[in-house]
Amino acid sequence: MSAGICRIIGVLDDGCRGLSAEALAHLACADLVIAGGRLLQSLADSPAAAAERWDLTGRLPEVAPTIARAQAAGRNVVVLATGDPLCHGIGGMLYDRLPAGSVQVLPNVSMLQLACARLGVAWQDARIASAHGRDAGEWRPGADPSHGLYPLLQQLRQAALTLVLTSPANSPDRIARMLRQENLVGAYRMAVASRLSRPDESVSGWLSVDEAAGRTFAEPNVLLLRRQPCRSEALFGLADHCFQQRKPDKGLITKREVRAVALARLALKADSIVWDIGAGSGSVGLEAARLCPAGHVYAVEKNPEDAANAWANKIALRVSNYSLLQAKAPDGLAAWPDPDAVFIGGSGGELPELIGLCLARLRPGAWLVMSFATLENLAGAIAVLKRLNAVWDASQLQASRSKAILDMHRLQAENPVWLVCAQNGQAGEAGDER
Repeated sequence: MSAGICRIIGVLDDGCRGLSAEALAHLACADLVIAGGRLLQSLADSPAAAAERWDLTGRLPEVAPTIARAQAAGRNVVVLATGDPLCHGIGGMLYDRLPAGSVQVLPNVSMLQLACARLGVAWQDARIASAHGRDAGEWRPGADPSHGLYPLLQQLRQAALTLVLTSPANSPDRIARMLRQENLVGAYRMAVASRLSRPDESVSGWLSVDEAAGRTFAEPNVLLLRRQPCRSEALFGLADHCFQQRKPDKGLITKREVRAVALARLALKADSIVWDIGAGSGSVGLEAARLCPAGHVYAVEKNPEDAANAWANKIALRVSNYSLLQAKAPDGLAAWPDPDAVFIGGSGGELPELIGLCLARLRPGAWLVMSFATLENLAGAIAVLKRLNAVWDASQLQASRSKAILDMHRLQAENPVWLVCAQNGQAGEAGDER
């Protein structure tokens, strides 16, 4: 066996019985074996009985330097990892941190692949996710990307089948409770495969979210989530009546025709960070969230009743990449990440301050879009933009909707709305007005 190459060997919980002849030969020649405590114990009867054993538990940053020192001393190093070391395992990290040509991976069947085999599930179209990190804590509705389970929730929405590497803290029942809090009880079925390749192996079969939320599963385990068929929904352009809203006369909502243009002018990308200031019923921010599956929307609304409606709409639409603050802007905005797009639908009398703050925080090339129904707010916004030397343009939108009259139809005009779109003065030409 050639020295100087670190072999990373995939191991299942049946220990040496699941290893190939090549892997066993490398173990027999090892001077140093690095693995977590559980895998070290599972190989008590391995050919590497005389090798030094190094437990990496809680010492991941030390692994690569330890391997490098051993290689420099001419020692044969073997690292053991569960299943396939290049599937959310240590293999990728060591390839990045050790010299080219000094690492070789001998993969085993991944635990996810084995779980699919036990359940008879074809997995070529599955997405793989990991919750195998630090304790993320229980899910909080409206949590932003700082929560440890947030990436998993976003991934679940984008695949019919998701295979999840769990951990003792971020367990299947915790993930099920997250789905329940996000109004996704009927949207998924879950299956848990525990202690695979051990004598006490168990596979739950397909469970409802509520069933999984109330159960405890043996460790270690992996989780399969299958999205149930559902009616396809438009990403944006929902009818106004789809949103719960406060109605003193007409719904306090950005109407569909204006909403569509505003979303177009925000120039959203899949990963955009969006601010929605004066969220009202939440229609613009919630549709932006659906258009930005890898991004996040931060919304603020001062009126408690409107904020409650926006939150109810968030739950009804099953949008998870959306956080809502009930406050008067600019309170709370300092804690938000810099935005790729900002929509101001209401200013609470703080319009000049909000425009200046938003322009200062916009990322390069990002847009601030504002909607106004009064001449005074329009004039005030343009005056501020001129004073700040922003690049801006304005459009008036007025739609008419058909309305039945006897056995015929007439057009009924909606109130005109102005959209003012602005960028920092350094962003380049945005329109004809300055």
